[in-house]
Amino acid sequence: MIFMRLSDADGASAPSVTTVLATPRTQPGGVLCGEVRLKGGDAGVAIDQICLGLVTSPYAAHEADGHRTNEELSQAQVSGPAVLRPGEEKVITFQAAIPWRTPISEIGGRHLPGMALGVRTEVAIATIVGRSDLELVAVKPAPSQSRVLQAFARLGFPFKSAVLQPSRGEDPPHGPPPFLQKIAFYCPGHHAGVVHEVDVTFVPSSSDLVVELQADQPPGRPTHIGRFRMSHEEALRTDWPSEIDRWLMTRPGRAGR
Repeated sequence: MIFMRLSDADGASAPSVTTVLATPRTQPGGVLCGEVRLKGGDAGVAIDQICLGLVTSPYAAHEADGHRTNEELSQAQVSGPAVLRPGEEKVITFQAAIPWRTPISEIGGRHLPGMALGVRTEVAIATIVGRSDLELVAVKPAPSQSRVLQAFARLGFPFKSAVLQPSRGEDPPHGPPPFLQKIAFYCPGHHAGVVHEVDVTFVPSSSDLVVELQADQPPGRPTHIGRFRMSHEEALRTDWPSEIDRWLMTRPGRAGR
């Protein structure tokens, strides 16, 4: 629940805004549902608009001083111009679309360290914009992404980290956010010493899923890159453990080649 009291220069009772999420857990390509509840103060106000922003801190892992810069992933307008009379109560329901490239913040119910996402309510009155604190939201993988991540678990790859990096210029323009998430796994025993870790990057859209894999090898050996593109339905039918194992077996410099 997000509560915000709008400032009143005269010291009178000011209007308040409370945002209640009906779906605190969502997924890329999904929706967030809830209500914005308004309560008028001592005087009436004319509201220009109310927006709900999905926010994260994408570069926090790279900031040594600990300062976190919030980055807005998307913004949805939940109300246009409205008049809130003294003491009046209003409830505005909303369904806000979640961008396909929204980072994943939990896998199998486990929160990923550093992946804090939340929603923030903005209320514009004349030239003043009031912003609430963040209400945390859990973003689980879409079913097609989950199939890939489950394959790494089945193959014995322990989770290492998840970070957000600026989007590369050659990526197709899927719109915001301007960064991509990299999920890294340690290699299991039979690959240890020859591959340090494997990184997974998802580039999803409403029509397809791009899975980019990167295997970091010891110094002197090139980084092994893989790229798979298919529809979400095809991704659900793909034998990902076999695909990942086959891709690792084709890496340059592999012993026995």
